[in-house]
Amino acid sequence: MRTTGLTSRTLTALRARRPYPAVTITLPTHRREPYRPADTVRLRNLIAEAKRRLEADPDVPREARYDISGQLDRALADVDLRYALDSLVICAAKDENEVWSLPRAAPERVVFSDTFLTRNLVAARERTRPYWVLAVAVDRTTLWRGSDGNLVEERAAGFPLEPERTDNPDAEREERVGDVPGPYDDEGTRTYLRQVDTALDALLTTDPLPLYLVGLAPALSLLEEVGSAAKAADSRVVKGGLQHGPARALADALRPALREQAARHTGRVLERIGMAQGRRAFAAGLEEVWQVSKEGRIELLAVEENYQRTVRVAGEHLTPVDPEEGSPAELGAAVLEDIVDEIIETALDTGAEVAFVPDDSLAAHERIAAVLRF
Repeated sequence: MRTTGLTSRTLTALRARRPYPAVTITLPTHRREPYRPADTVRLRNLIAEAKRRLEADPDVPREARYDISGQLDRALADVDLRYALDSLVICAAKDENEVWSLPRAAPERVVFSDTFLTRNLVAARERTRPYWVLAVAVDRTTLWRGSDGNLVEERAAGFPLEPERTDNPDAEREERVGDVPGPYDDEGTRTYLRQVDTALDALLTTDPLPLYLVGLAPALSLLEEVGSAAKAADSRVVKGGLQHGPARALADALRPALREQAARHTGRVLERIGMAQGRRAFAAGLEEVWQVSKEGRIELLAVEENYQRTVRVAGEHLTPVDPEEGSPAELGAAVLEDIVDEIIETALDTGAEVAFVPDDSLAAHERIAAVLRF
């Protein structure tokens, strides 16, 4: 069961066309007890549903039916819900299976197609993009690598850093005359924070991830005053006492900043869509976006997180299909269980950027929109 490794190459391989059917199962899961027993039951029920569909689908050759059924059994054996995150994705086709545990919710579904359903993997990769956290204090500065709210301390680029300890021969005199400098007025502190800035600059040059600064306001201000690297921070969290962690406390302090950053990301996406409308380089709605995706014209595809649609393809037109009308096998090969995922895959294959936004963000654009290259 894999929870990392969602590289561009991995996603491209998963999006590749396969002999029908490529089976994808998605299931929301829980990170903690007491819900895992229920997750196990639901997972077994979805595996059983997939096997029933394999038996009932006349387009599935007998050899493929047995092979994929065995792949589903092997995938089930590989699942260890002790390490579950927020959802599980199982991909099974002839001669292969993949199991992914994702830090992002996904609906309960079984999908048959000629590609695996990768939208949840793409969205998880977007959400779990790593970032740096620098916890700054006058006595110690630590570096942490974050991903989806989880933090691990890193020992890289010289971090952690502490100021050099020096003996001051005039300390007693300074105390008598009241001339003891505060921690933010001391030249030793300034020298130490210059070293922090130099190490941070080297880090961002070799690994330029988003940066979050955490510390007391005077420490953060002085760090920016003595150098330049910290000015590149995406956000600043004014809270002291976290230079030693623990990771959970630091993650809790960061959570509002991460939410704000996600909201800014959505705002930037909507702003780009608005500008594209103004210059008429814009498409909206399922059928229009589907057409421009096939033409390779999409620069940015924006999709509401939980938007999915089953449709029947008739020539150049899409007709919505109610899954309650019958099983996918009964509805016929012209029915696509999730045309939104097809659009996402096509957009990625033509070099487009894909952004997922909260539900109802694109209500004015029928829940899916695109900025066009031409």
